[in-house]
Amino acid sequence: MARTNRRAGTTAPSLTFLGATGTVTGSKTLLTAGGRSLLVDCGLFQGLKSLRLRNWAPFAVPPGSIDAVLLTHAHLDHSGYLPVLLKHGFAGPVYASTGTRDLCKILLADAGHLQEEEARYANKHKFSRHAPALPLYTRQEALAAMKSFAPVRFRRATEIAGVFSAVLQPAGHLLGAAIATVDVAGRRFVFSGDLGRAADPIMQPPALIDSADYLVVESTYGNRLHVTGDPAADPEAMLGAAICRTVARGGVVVIPAFAVGRAQALMYLLWRLRQRRAIPNVPVFLNSPMAADATRLYLQHASEHRLSAEQCRTAFAVAQIVKTPEESQALNMRAGPMIIISASGMATGGRVLHHLRAFAPDARNSIVLAGFQAAGTRGASLEAGADAIKIHGEYVPVRAEVVKIEGLSAHADYREILAWLTSFKRPPRHTFITHGEPAAADELRRRIEETLGWTVSVPDYRDRVTLD
Repeated sequence: MARTNRRAGTTAPSLTFLGATGTVTGSKTLLTAGGRSLLVDCGLFQGLKSLRLRNWAPFAVPPGSIDAVLLTHAHLDHSGYLPVLLKHGFAGPVYASTGTRDLCKILLADAGHLQEEEARYANKHKFSRHAPALPLYTRQEALAAMKSFAPVRFRRATEIAGVFSAVLQPAGHLLGAAIATVDVAGRRFVFSGDLGRAADPIMQPPALIDSADYLVVESTYGNRLHVTGDPAADPEAMLGAAICRTVARGGVVVIPAFAVGRAQALMYLLWRLRQRRAIPNVPVFLNSPMAADATRLYLQHASEHRLSAEQCRTAFAVAQIVKTPEESQALNMRAGPMIIISASGMATGGRVLHHLRAFAPDARNSIVLAGFQAAGTRGASLEAGADAIKIHGEYVPVRAEVVKIEGLSAHADYREILAWLTSFKRPPRHTFITHGEPAAADELRRRIEETLGWTVSVPDYRDRVTLD
């Protein structure tokens, strides 16, 4: 039986929810047992300022008291807080799949670099309330964090801190993404991480799990269904239609895209559209050094996705790589038509912000949103129809056509999550719903209770649950 207990000192296993509660960012769950502590995921809070401020606040427990970190995957909302944890005293190993380790080397370094650039820009233009504005961590601190990584292979048991036994299995969400099973004190804990989709055009489907005593499952799309079987809502067709409309206007298509996973899926769809001559043959630019680096890893981790080596080489060659800041700036002076894929996917930072400043005010252009937009992000404002968005301290008018493409998500929807849960041969003693906006988490809770009859709850931020 699970019960909420905010008091420390118990020797029974416990879970403390330190992120991804009431939001899709900041994933962190502390599993304590046998006098040892394992932090499952170490994510950065993103989006609303009230959430981002948590990145700067003292951590809920002394970082030095944590014995190890286990990552489910490399996205910053699951890994991006690592350099901060290390800076404040964590000294243990960071266990992750080899794919996650390889991607973290790219993602964390880029996050540090962007934070340094944003702090430098804020100081130069004096629009920050802080004098001076400082990065949460630097690129050098991010690279130093890689020394703590201990890569593990899928489906191999790994002993952690003398009491935990962990097994990672593919989650299908992106390269290296894992479902984590942790055995300790005679109990089995399963952490879904971010679940992929069985019909993903690139990634293999998530592994099926047969048992857990306690389950922590994501709910990003806990109240939504991906549209399937409707040609009008097919993501490839929607992308092609948006491009054709924009090219006919002589405009520019700007696609904010997650550098890992989404950028590659978009290039693959563009290649397919070109193969069928469904879009005009206009220039395509991939303007994200991180996305370019991540794309090269698809050949190294071929067992995790559906593409052959030849398909990787030809499909990803559809885009010209933008290498330097000068080349990036030159795109903003170039006339359309053209297509620009640039990070970040929620328009929270990176080179895409400069493209939005340049192209959002022109009605000939289009902004294609190709993924989930968390509350408080510029992407969410664009999705909601904002007539202006704030970039680098100034409001930029939005006159470009904004197109939201739903079906490209790498997250399972509620029907796909329920289908994955049916692989369990027996119900978990308790299921905890995390990593979702409040409405999505509660809707998934209700569906699991009514459909499967399981005992389910949605924890609050910093809730500690002692497990009998």
